[in-house]
Amino acid sequence: MKNDPRSHGLWEASAPPAPPTVALSGELDVDVAVIGGGFTGCSAALHLCEGGASVAVLEAEEIGFGGSGRNVGLVNAGMWVMPDDLPGELGDVYGERLLQLLGEAPSVVFELVERHAIPCEAERRGTLHCAVGPKGLDEVRERERQWRARGVPVRLLDPEETAAKVGTMAYAGALLDERAGTIQPLAYARGLARAAIAAGATIFTASPVIEATDEGAVWRLATPTGVVRARSVVVATDAYGTGVFPQIRREQVHLPYFNMATPPLGDNVRHSILPERQGAWDTKEILSSFRFDQAGRLVFGSVGALRGGGQMVHRDWGRRALARLFPQIAGIDFEYQWYGHIGMTENSLPRFHRLGRDVVAFSGYNGRGIAPGTVFGRCLARLLLGEIGEADLPLPVTDPLPAPRRALREAYYEVGAQVAHLAGARL
Repeated sequence: MKNDPRSHGLWEASAPPAPPTVALSGELDVDVAVIGGGFTGCSAALHLCEGGASVAVLEAEEIGFGGSGRNVGLVNAGMWVMPDDLPGELGDVYGERLLQLLGEAPSVVFELVERHAIPCEAERRGTLHCAVGPKGLDEVRERERQWRARGVPVRLLDPEETAAKVGTMAYAGALLDERAGTIQPLAYARGLARAAIAAGATIFTASPVIEATDEGAVWRLATPTGVVRARSVVVATDAYGTGVFPQIRREQVHLPYFNMATPPLGDNVRHSILPERQGAWDTKEILSSFRFDQAGRLVFGSVGALRGGGQMVHRDWGRRALARLFPQIAGIDFEYQWYGHIGMTENSLPRFHRLGRDVVAFSGYNGRGIAPGTVFGRCLARLLLGEIGEADLPLPVTDPLPAPRRALREAYYEVGAQVAHLAGARL
């Protein structure tokens, strides 16, 4: 996209084509305008249309251009924070409600994939949260305890079981969550968009909203070449949002994250690494993640931006890190490299906002965009269709507040990841 192979990398190269779309031209009246064509926006549009609403989606670039088309593709349950921390942050009602919704969210994703025949390399084999050392083992053991107390059948694996499922003795254990799995994320975003169009939505790409005016009964949303008037507005831009509702971007600190993919591996090597095809990530502060795509490429990622000096630093670190984990592929190069940004909130939890009269938004996915984005989009649809009230949502309404020292912290994350990986590459 935008002639940049480092924006979407392997996912753009291997995803089915996006459904045909054009830029908005002229004027259009609809029930709901959705700003943003990623997981949340396309899910909201799909469910709104299924509920009988007329919908226009306004995407500034292309479907899945933001975080939806750049990430690792892990369809996880829950959030980064421990399950018991959610009631402490949100109160018992919202905390437990959010836990239940996000625990069921992977099922919603895979059901949508099946119902709409979305070709997105869906694999529901679970995920592995791999423990690095005693501290990491304590963390995943505590996660297991908290989930199992809620009746979730996650399972802590010992070092031998972990080695059998991952293909390395590098980890002290792992938490297996069979609710989860992997998808090709850009393909999933495009598939949701195609399903929304089939349900009646109109999706406009290359159509950034440059002006939003509350005219009383409707909102007037202007793009460079057209106007949409809508009774309600969904803001589904998350960490990539700019323009008329900048509050969403300002409340999040960008954490850069890159992925690199090997060429397709041979059968013998492929069966020695993640033989059951779970997706995996570790407990390090500067974490690593790895998974296979359908063609047998190993996709390996970590914190960092592939720009400037970071491109070489992170690539060299990635080669050495993979060789330490999996000596059988030592010396292999990467066929694709790409990166994006994760939007991090102050408490590492998502937010629900009213940004104006009948303007609603969920944001702040903190690296868990696929499953939460899908179910939050459905929640917004149900809210605007009148199927549920605001009091029934999984999050309370809050005001978006700018993240303190945002620019400084973003620079720290980018430079700090380079320093850490440079040190690691020299080991």
